[in-house]
Amino acid sequence: MNVIVKNIVLPYRRPQEEALGEAVKRLSRAGVKAKGKGIYRRSVDARKKNDIKFVYSVVCESENAPERALEKANAVAELETEIKAVCGGEKLSARPVVCGFGPAGMFAALLLAENGYMPLVIERGSDVERRRREIERFYQTGVLNTECNVQFGAGGAGTFSDGKLMTRINDPRCRYILERFVEFGAPEDILVKAKPHVGTDRLLGVVANIAERIESLGGRILYDTRLDGIKRVGTDAEAVHTTAGDIDCGCLVLATGHSARDTYEYLMKNGFQIAPKSFSVGVRIEHLRSDIEKALYGENAGDPLLGAAEYTLSAHMGDTGVYSFCMCPGGQVMAAASEEGGVVTNGMSEYARDGVNSNAALAVSMEERDPMAVQRMIERAAFAAGGGEYRAPVQTVGDFLEGKAVSEPSRVMPTYMGGERYRVCDLEKVLPHKVCEALRFGIGRFGRTISGFDAQDAVLTGAETRTSAPYRILRCEDLTALGSGNIYPCGEGAGYAGGITSASLDGVKTALAIMKKYRSISEN
Repeated sequence: MNVIVKNIVLPYRRPQEEALGEAVKRLSRAGVKAKGKGIYRRSVDARKKNDIKFVYSVVCESENAPERALEKANAVAELETEIKAVCGGEKLSARPVVCGFGPAGMFAALLLAENGYMPLVIERGSDVERRRREIERFYQTGVLNTECNVQFGAGGAGTFSDGKLMTRINDPRCRYILERFVEFGAPEDILVKAKPHVGTDRLLGVVANIAERIESLGGRILYDTRLDGIKRVGTDAEAVHTTAGDIDCGCLVLATGHSARDTYEYLMKNGFQIAPKSFSVGVRIEHLRSDIEKALYGENAGDPLLGAAEYTLSAHMGDTGVYSFCMCPGGQVMAAASEEGGVVTNGMSEYARDGVNSNAALAVSMEERDPMAVQRMIERAAFAAGGGEYRAPVQTVGDFLEGKAVSEPSRVMPTYMGGERYRVCDLEKVLPHKVCEALRFGIGRFGRTISGFDAQDAVLTGAETRTSAPYRILRCEDLTALGSGNIYPCGEGAGYAGGITSASLDGVKTALAIMKKYRSISEN
């Protein structure tokens, strides 16, 4: 059996083989004979920046490891991560249709294809190569393609971010997701790092490889095909109305992502039970990467063993939470609009994370009866404040804290749209006052945690509005939508995930639920 020995702490420059030896010694002291197999997880402890540690979890192999002995050694048995499909007997009237090819739809389609269900995927955006070209064209011309952009297209919104695979959900199948990413071309170190990331440059290839696998197994992907409606007979979906015509479906996976607002509107008008959920809005904050690394790593800043420095920050101003989100070391601020007349930001890093700036969202939690309307209001205000042409409103941290907007960026320069399209303005004209107050509180608090976080010349860019889905599409225990027999809301857009890994896992769960009910197409 394999066991995982946790919390082995070593100076970060010490060879990782010492962690394996320490794990074997710890098990031996607990009466368990074992041999080290490899590193399971590694995180950085930089609380003392001049005495930085790596914290390891190590996999060991043992013939007999009683539970009490494992507890003594601070170890646990490694949990099974294999996905085992159990197929039902009900016949599908047509192929399963998966709407959306972000992480949830991608993994749902992959698992269905690998088990003989030959799914048909419809994706309103394009394949990764055309999508990349459309985003470049948007940056060059300021002309937005509302169907193919940072939000829509193969891989979903996460493709043009950092490819972060960190998740807070405690499910052993998350390991399966990481292993599949590696299988399709992600770097192997994501299996070890506590905060794994693929990088946009690597993730494009991973998505293309998964798409190729699905189609090689009899699945089909229709790009540039938008869902416009659902034909229902009783409680079941019989077909979907799309821009490519009507498509029959034996069941329907709704994995449309958090920005498919037209889909939300359609579902609300047509009897689906949808509830608003908490969401967050805010800005992107940019610092020099070297400043963040020096603040967190001290004299060890720049050591390739440590990599680019990351942070996760949170605080509460009364009942209002303010926190950092989607931190992108050595990255850039992305133009992430999907509707005309709105400015939206996101963050992106490539695998090397070697850009001049580091950025993160600073987001404030909100509860609203109509969250989508609030998002749109902020995005349109950002567009107006930027002066049109998708220029983003920016403000230095010093000016924002003092309630003025007079300083041009200097030492820290904005990276939004290559640093070419921005306008200095007062972010109070973009965000609700209560959000600005919470951001000021948070920046002040975080400046006491990370030296220089509240530097006068750090830059804020608005607006960050797509941190999560604004609604949850309610579903039953079998993962079907309430009041439906064969429609499966799935992933982040349905309100059941909050990142690439958790969305991918929800796609796996959805595929397993479909397979549990239906027999495969190959058996029909």
